[in-house]
Amino acid sequence: MIKVNKGFKRNEVDGIVFYTIPAFEETGKAKHLFSTRIGGVSSGSYSSLNLSLTRYDDKESVYENFNRICGVANINYNDMVFSNQVHSDGIKIVNESDKGKNFGKSDIKNADALMTNERGIPIVTFYADCTPLYFLDPVKNVIALAHAGWRGTVKEIGPKTVEKMVSAFGSDKKDILAAVGPAIGVCCYEVGKDVVDEISKLNINVADVLIDKGDGKWMLNLEMTNYYELINCGIKDENITISGLCTSCNIDEFYSYRRDKGVTGSMAAFMELI
Repeated sequence: MIKVNKGFKRNEVDGIVFYTIPAFEETGKAKHLFSTRIGGVSSGSYSSLNLSLTRYDDKESVYENFNRICGVANINYNDMVFSNQVHSDGIKIVNESDKGKNFGKSDIKNADALMTNERGIPIVTFYADCTPLYFLDPVKNVIALAHAGWRGTVKEIGPKTVEKMVSAFGSDKKDILAAVGPAIGVCCYEVGKDVVDEISKLNINVADVLIDKGDGKWMLNLEMTNYYELINCGIKDENITISGLCTSCNIDEFYSYRRDKGVTGSMAAFMELI
């Protein structure tokens, strides 16, 4: 029987709306959040808390948006660490020397997951429909974020991140807390046979994550695909929180690349060991 915890916590501070994970908060081990589009200064299609510098938004607006979200998260703006996400299964362990690798200054390539066991290093990954995966080992004091679109999901970036926590830092899988953040939901995510063929190679029951619409189209549940992958790799079901939030449906709170046909901003996941 699935014992998964459902529900991130919605917060609003100084007009900025963001989500946190109750199970992570209870540990007192890490600052973390998932941003929304509410509370920034960007306008038009990027309204208002856009955190992407790769779109056509005004850069100064994006910098101010980061300043605001870092303020509510109590994260040092200058210390953030970014990577260039490429829908891969690359994992980068970051340390003190990586602080400040952000805003075009990062040399971290081909990594869609960031991990650290050092305090005071804010790791940041970006989203506009893909699945944010959060990991916290409160015993060994290790955190990680992974960006899992369908490509990262079929490459099993979630389980690979878990295995890296074990091999690099001695984490015990029974101690690891995981969370699956807001992403495009099964209600909105139509895929073709190419994606279905890749999903079918995974060690999960495809009937649990795919709905056949006919005419060569399926609806894919990325959230639960990642959930089952984490279960299969040894994470306890009661240690996994899923948000249950669809980025495409919730137009007032989230950007969605598919819904907005690419003319949109980005949210971000933040984590930092305390």
